[in-house]
This record gives sequence, structure tokens and C-alpha cells, in this order.
Amino acid sequence: MITPLIQLVEKPQLRTDLPDFRVGDRIEVHQKILDGAKERIQVFEGDVIARHNGGIRETVTVRRIVQGEGVERIFPIHSPRIAKIVVKRAGMVRRAKLYYLRDRVGKATKIRDDVKRQAQIDLQLKQAAEAAAKAAQEAAAAATAAGGESKSAAKKRARKEAEAAKKK
Repeated sequence: MITPLIQLVEKPQLRTDLPDFRVGDRIEVHQKILDGAKERIQVFEGDVIARHNGGIRETVTVRRIVQGEGVERIFPIHSPRIAKIVVKRAGMVRRAKLYYLRDRVGKATKIRDDVKRQAQIDLQLKQAAEAAAKAAQEAAAAATAAGGESKSAAKKRARKEAEAAKKK
């Protein structure tokens, strides 16, 4: 049992930018990796088969198939090493833990789609992409107005910024 004092200490460290995802969903976990002196983002995409604990200790187990072999990784959701989590597809399951998928291969591992939640997710992704494109256009217009670059160069830079925003 977590005491109120511990909750008070942990509350500022909890992430607020996490999407609503459940067991059965297909997600992308963007994790920051140190490559020597450089830091890069590595993406792990798979199905959520379990969520554990709560609060700052909450973890998610993600499973995917790589070259015919099942690979599972456990990610601490509130870790600063997790850049972001993106829900790719909403799944509908009737279990809290999908450990039975470990014994199955091929079509037997298929998870039904949750059409209602998927429509909400698609709408959120579309709105985020539109907001990023609008922000990039405004930045390009401001740069052109300042006279720093030509109109075509500003459009090209705005397009690149919009593509980078979509990836985030």
C-alpha cells in the first residue's frame, strides 16, 4: 500500500502526456538510447500484453514477433528514457493479461480491432498532424515576413518541420 506521503513525492514525476492505451492495443514505444556520445530514439512496436502496478512504478509489457521469434520488452511508463508512446491500433480483448499469446503463432495471435476507440485515435492523430502543419506554416510566414529567406525556401523548411512533427 502506498502512503499519502509517498504519493505526494511521486506526483510531480508522473507523466501527463501519455495516451490512453489498454491491454490488446498495438503501440509504438519511442525510447531514448545512448549510442556512445550521441542520443537517438529507438522505436519498439508491438501488442500490449500486460500492464503492471500503478503510479510511478507502472510498467507495460509489449510483445512482437521478429523473424518468427517472439520478443517481449517491459517498459517503465513514467521513465524519462521513454520519449513518447503512440497508439497505432486499438484492440478489443476480454482478458487483463494476454500471456496466452506466447503459445500461439500466426493467425492465432490476431487481436480483434475496437472500431469505436480506433475512430477516436484516428481523429486525435489527424488533429495533431493538422496542428503541426499549421504551426509550420505560421513559422514559414513569419520567417518570410522577416525577410530572412525566400518564399520557396520558407515553404520547403515548413514542409520539413511538418514531417518532423508528424513523426513525433
